[in-house]
Amino acid sequence: MNNINQPLGWIRTASMGTPVNLEEPKLWFRMFRTPTKDLPMKRITLIFAALLSPVYLGVPGPAAAAGFPETAITIVVPYPPGSTADTIPRLVGPLMSKSLGVPVIIENRGGANGSIGAVRVASAPADGHTILLATFGMLAVNQWIYEKPAYNPEKDFTPITNGASTPNILVVNPSIKASSLKELVALAKAEPGKLTFASAGNGSTSHLCGETLKMLEGIDSVHVPYQGAAPALQAVIGGQVSMMCDNLSNVVQQVQSGALRPIVVTAAEPSKQLPDVPTSPQAGSPDLLAGNWYGFVAPSATPKDVIERLNESIVEALRDPTVSARLESLGLTVIADKADAFGALIAKDSARMESIVKRTTAKISN
Repeated sequence: MNNINQPLGWIRTASMGTPVNLEEPKLWFRMFRTPTKDLPMKRITLIFAALLSPVYLGVPGPAAAAGFPETAITIVVPYPPGSTADTIPRLVGPLMSKSLGVPVIIENRGGANGSIGAVRVASAPADGHTILLATFGMLAVNQWIYEKPAYNPEKDFTPITNGASTPNILVVNPSIKASSLKELVALAKAEPGKLTFASAGNGSTSHLCGETLKMLEGIDSVHVPYQGAAPALQAVIGGQVSMMCDNLSNVVQQVQSGALRPIVVTAAEPSKQLPDVPTSPQAGSPDLLAGNWYGFVAPSATPKDVIERLNESIVEALRDPTVSARLESLGLTVIADKADAFGALIAKDSARMESIVKRTTAKISN
């Protein structure tokens, strides 16, 4: 027989063997009020509550997240070690482990503009133990640029939080005779097809930024794709390629050292790290907007309370002074928002990129 002297709201059933919290929902405590000769009203109320509670019936209820996490959490990073996308989870992982009480494992699954890692998480159990570090390109671009997308961002994932963001910045080799966007456009028009622009690969934000520049300014420049941002930037620094429009976090140190000349920050607001570099509106091209964000998502059917717990842990880690200072030194702005806010951003950026991809006719066969 259950110990009726235990605190009200807790009961141990023979079938479960573990205490069940009956404080939620409290309505069950009012559903059986008639005492009997053999059983006090209090005992009947508790037994009836146990039988009808979502936990007893096997239906996920408010207590579902109480036991989360039950095992290690894996953050899948769809890019190689050492990248900006890899740095963020490696900074927040130890603090998440501390707050959640389980190990946090970083798993690198690079390839196909993040598609390989995305598919890995989309097919994982929706219990919050496997989540994805997802970029702007993965959630707002891939579904439009690939002829046969490997996943559907809207249907396959649910947002947790947007970790950090960075604008793109258009940079050139110092030998290029242009110090402003106006001069660069004039140079490109004077010698059509001579200027080249590097990218981290077909469909990357650096690729689409270069294509957007061509479309908006009516210039003819040649796209030279590389396998990643690092070799692309080295090609620009070495003079093999004229320019690149890459994430500011990837090039801020090279700009500060003088290895690359900045032309314009492709954002509406100035960069904190490079405040003297004009923004796109200041340079006379207000629609030249490009950048990247790095967020966390989970498989689409992950329970809301688990998402909230993950959000709390990741946001707390991102706002840690040491972590935020490190990210800002890399040219990133910490966002750390709520899941709903991140979801709205994904939808907005996805719609914008659908239009841009159609206008630039940039497509990838797969």
